Amino acid sequence: MPEGPELHLASHFVNEACRELVFGGCVEKSPVSRNPEVPFESSAYNISALARGKELRLTLSPLPGAQPQQEPLALVFRFGMTGSFQLVPSDALPPHAHLRFYTAPPGPRLALCFVDIRRFGRWDLGGEWQPGRGPCVLLEYEQFRENVLRNLADKAFDRPICEALLDQRFFNGIGNYLRAEILYRLRIPPFEKARTVLEALQQRRPSPELTLSQKIRAKLQNPDLLELCHSVPKEVVQLGGKGYGSESGEEDFAAFRAWLQCYSTPGMSSLRDRHGRTIWFQGDPGPLAPKGGKSRKKKKSQEAQQGPEDRVEDPPSPNKAPSRTRRAQRGLPKQTTAQVPEGTSLQQDPEAPPVPDKGKRRRRPATSGRHRTRKIKADTPSLEPEGTSAS
Repeated sequence: MPEGPELHLASHFVNEACRELVFGGCVEKSPVSRNPEVPFESSAYNISALARGKELRLTLSPLPGAQPQQEPLALVFRFGMTGSFQLVPSDALPPHAHLRFYTAPPGPRLALCFVDIRRFGRWDLGGEWQPGRGPCVLLEYEQFRENVLRNLADKAFDRPICEALLDQRFFNGIGNYLRAEILYRLRIPPFEKARTVLEALQQRRPSPELTLSQKIRAKLQNPDLLELCHSVPKEVVQLGGKGYGSESGEEDFAAFRAWLQCYSTPGMSSLRDRHGRTIWFQGDPGPLAPKGGKSRKKKKSQEAQQGPEDRVEDPPSPNKAPSRTRRAQRGLPKQTTAQVPEGTSLQQDPEAPPVPDKGKRRRRPATSGRHRTRKIKADTPSLEPEGTSAS
C-alpha cells in the first residue's frame, strides 16, 4: 500500500500538475463511494496539496471574485491500499475515479481524480490531520525522534521492532516495505524487542571534540534506526515517479524495484507478524518470532510471478464481514465470481495460505431401498461487503 514517500510524491504531482490550472463548478463524487460528499462549488478555484506521514491534505482555494463567495475548503486523504491522484481529460475518466475536480473553461476540460480500485481510501472534510498520528518521519524528523525516545515506556515497544515500526502514533509514514529495508540495512532481527533496540539510542551522544562536519559525516556513515526512518523514505522520494506500485512496465516502478534491497526480493526470508503482515528479512528472525512460524525464502523463479504485496496498516472497520477463510470454517456460502461487487480485488496475498475448496458431500449408503429427495436451496447473496480485500 502507499506509504509516506508515495503520499509525498502524490502531493508533488498535484502541485506541479495543477499549478497553472483553474478549476470550476461542483466537486463530483462517484455514487458507489461511501466517503462523504464534498459541499464545494466555485466558479474559479485553485488546488494545492501537502503530505504529512500517511495523509495528504488537498486545499480548494477560491480565486478573488469567484462566485459564490466562500472560504477555502480542505480535505484530508488516506490512500488505503490503492489510492492515487490522476489528471485526465474529462471525457476519459479512469475506472474507480471516486472524487473528481473539473477545470473551468476556456481550454480543454480536465479532471483531477482520486482513483482507488479497492476503495479502502478515505477522505475527511475540514483539513485536520487524523488525531493520534505522530510527527512525520520525512518533514518533522526532530519531533519524530523526540516523540519515540520520550515514549519508550509505552507498551507498543514491548512488541517486536518490526511491529512497532508500523505504529503510526510513533512512526507516521513507515509501512511494510520501509520497515523491511530499514531493519535490513542495520542487520536488526525483525523480531527483536523494540525497546531493546531503541533504548540504546537514548545514550548515543556524539563526542564534543568532533567538529560539526565530523559529526555530520559520522551520522551519514553510521546512521541509527531513527535516522534511517527519515533518510530511507527520502531516497524513495528522490527516485521520483510514483514509488511503490504494481503497474508492470512503468519506468518509475522499475526504478523502485531496482532500489529495493530486501522487501520481496529473491534470497530473503519472510514471516508473518502478529497482525498477519509479511516481514522480509535476512538471517535470524529474533527472539520474539512467532512460535511455529516457518520462515520462507523467496526464490529467483518467484520474482516474475510475484510483485510486492502489502496489507492494510490501518485497523479494519469493526463491522467488516467474515473473510473468505472464516466463511469456509462456518459453512457459509462461498463467493463466486459473479457475486463479487465492483471494486473488490481478487488478487490473493502471495504468502497467504490457500483456502481449500470444499469437497463434494459423499452420499451415505442407503439402509433401505428408499432415496431421500435432496432439497435445492436458492443462491444466498454474498456476505462480503464492497471493497473488502479477498486476502
